[in-house]
Amino acid sequence: MPDVAQDLPVLEAAAAAYRAALPPGEVEEFPVRGLDPVECAVWSVTLHPEAGSPGAGGHGYGQTEQEARVGALGEMTEVTRSAATLAPQPRTTASYAELVRREGRDRVVDPRTLCLEAGSAYDDDRPLSWWPMTRLADGSSAWVPAEFVASTDADVPAGPPAPGWLTTIISNGLGAGAGAQARERAVGHALLELLQRDGNGLSFRAMDRGVVVDLDELADPGVRALLDQLAAGGVDVVVKLASTDFGICDVYAVGTGADEHNPVMATACGEAAHPDRERAVRKALLEFVAARTRKAFTHGPLDAVRAAAPPGYLERYTASTPLDRSAEEDRALSAMLAWTDLDVSALRDLLSSTVLSRRTSVALSALPTTTVGDSADLLADVSERLRAAGLDVLVADFPSPDGSVHAVKAVVPGLEVETMSYGRIGERGVRRLLDRDDDRAGMVAVGSAPPAPGWAPVHLTAEAQERLGGPAWLDRERVDAVVGALYPLYREPGRHAAPLLRAARA
Repeated sequence: MPDVAQDLPVLEAAAAAYRAALPPGEVEEFPVRGLDPVECAVWSVTLHPEAGSPGAGGHGYGQTEQEARVGALGEMTEVTRSAATLAPQPRTTASYAELVRREGRDRVVDPRTLCLEAGSAYDDDRPLSWWPMTRLADGSSAWVPAEFVASTDADVPAGPPAPGWLTTIISNGLGAGAGAQARERAVGHALLELLQRDGNGLSFRAMDRGVVVDLDELADPGVRALLDQLAAGGVDVVVKLASTDFGICDVYAVGTGADEHNPVMATACGEAAHPDRERAVRKALLEFVAARTRKAFTHGPLDAVRAAAPPGYLERYTASTPLDRSAEEDRALSAMLAWTDLDVSALRDLLSSTVLSRRTSVALSALPTTTVGDSADLLADVSERLRAAGLDVLVADFPSPDGSVHAVKAVVPGLEVETMSYGRIGERGVRRLLDRDDDRAGMVAVGSAPPAPGWAPVHLTAEAQERLGGPAWLDRERVDAVVGALYPLYREPGRHAAPLLRAARA
């Protein structure tokens, strides 16, 4: 969700610009209220598309409904501008080896730096689809496999080349901005999302290390008030540390209430990464409270959805976006259906040794922090941290036709995501898993041969192999076993998919 902590006139202008940038179709938006006695503002936006066009939906949150509305419309703008720009754009089909011969090595991103799935069938002669992206540092272009530029299947309606995609298409690295510094805001948000997920992927959820952040010097009065509101509502929330890589404060908020209205609310989590530790804590806590409502609305009983939404919403939604099992990930949908059979006590038990664990603590005042100004200052700060670490920032631009809104997809080769869900891993993930000295140790190994049959080779560049000391291997069966019933923490089914499927089976 875009950063929307601004004054009312700016928020109203941004909302108007985002809404004007949406594609043709009926836009339905409303505040989501009444699902959680401890509420922050949550806003829902749905695009009921014209025939033949993909629909879209988004949720936003904030301390005010104006903030939440901008966040939801910004989220919609990210995915719809991406599809509008990329879907008609021709793709180049070639292997990595062919494209390097044609364009030069510095103009083609090595797929091995993009965190491929361990054990997947990749080599330099595999045909891939490619799109150009722009280097933030100097404006030069570089070719990137299309599945890393795209964010949904709507971006690539022609489908993959014959061997298929290298990995599941995900939206990680999207951003949107409106008004002054729109592109800077969009790229800054996208980079923080990439850093957030790189920093927390192997240290929370099923891999939670239980590092609690003691909010000893929290100065933001709005965040203090939110903590008081949660306590008064019987919600035991805790902020936890994921990482401080690149000097960025990467935190998340989790917790459960004494009497949850909908059990799935107990699985809520808010995530954030920011150079300013207080802004990171603010976003994580707001997202946590909003996630309680969002999860109840998205995966909870249909009767509760009808009570929280305008009359006829659910009927309009299912008419324009009917449940499509082929578009759903079976593992995520099945696991969410299993969750909805559990009461809150059972869900707490499921989370107790990982998500809700509290093993050590660190003071907020001990975490790195940097005060940054406007969107341009934030982008300059974050991009310089990445440059100093030897990482390249690539951007695909999706501006609105009138230029009032800017959406982007950012890719940073070397950053990682989705290890525990899709088995994607590179050099950073191997090092992190090698460093584990708890019951999560032993998932990776480095050596000329796998430790045992079934271990999957990690796709690494020759330079990465040399730095690690040899080829690396991932025990994917162990990864799947560690995640187990916690899979919906990683990948959720689509909006209302689980309750709609349950109703269809009844």
